[in-house]
Amino acid sequence: MSGAVRTGYILVILALLAAPIVVVAGVSLNAEQALLFPPPETSLRWYGALFTTSDWLVPLRNSLVIAAASAALAVIVALPLALHVWSRSGWLARALHTLGVAPFMLPPVISALGFLVFWVTIGMYGQMTATIVSHGVFLVTLPVVTLSLGLGAMDPSVVEAARTMGATRGQVLRTVILPLLLPYIVSGYAFAFVLSLNEYIIAYMVAGFTVETLPIKIFNSLRYGYTPIMAVVAVLFVALAVVVFGAIGRFGNLPRLLGADRVEER
Repeated sequence: MSGAVRTGYILVILALLAAPIVVVAGVSLNAEQALLFPPPETSLRWYGALFTTSDWLVPLRNSLVIAAASAALAVIVALPLALHVWSRSGWLARALHTLGVAPFMLPPVISALGFLVFWVTIGMYGQMTATIVSHGVFLVTLPVVTLSLGLGAMDPSVVEAARTMGATRGQVLRTVILPLLLPYIVSGYAFAFVLSLNEYIIAYMVAGFTVETLPIKIFNSLRYGYTPIMAVVAVLFVALAVVVFGAIGRFGNLPRLLGADRVEER
């Protein structure tokens, strides 16, 4: 394939990927309360309305709280699991690793049904805690994967040298392993945070309309009334994802965090 053909092919793919974002961004600039593209008249009024309308501020706050807490929970669960799998061998370690990545192996609707039955059974259906825990369990796969990559890339001689110098297991963990894992911890948290913001099925199944997140609010707006604020939310979600993953790529070596270096070495 020649250079010109390859470049043209890449440009076409990029245009197809960018087209929906361009349309949504254009819709968010409508001056009137209509979903039209291209907008007959443009205005930024709906960007301000998102942060001044209580109907949207509450879902925005709920989404941010749930995403921040569930991402932290996912990292807290994933860290000891990944450390145990890394330091041990045998069927138990393999079973724990499989358990850590299992949430992403199932369709989200299956996981959502399981969470629904669980929270109804214990009487916590419709509470924000239920959504936070459900998201944390469902998204634990992301930090498990990033932490496993970080531990796999760690030089064993560094840990062995610390132990040879007399450091205890706790000191090695605190002064050697955790500092080296910090970029992978941050990236796992960021991935879980962004996906929690955009997750709809589990949030709807475990809380219904009691704890309304932005994706649920968008769905409700589509059913009962059209407003460009829906497009504003989508644009801001995309912008947040670009900022988060761009920062990880800039400061955290995104290809390495995703395991690309290990593929190249093979």
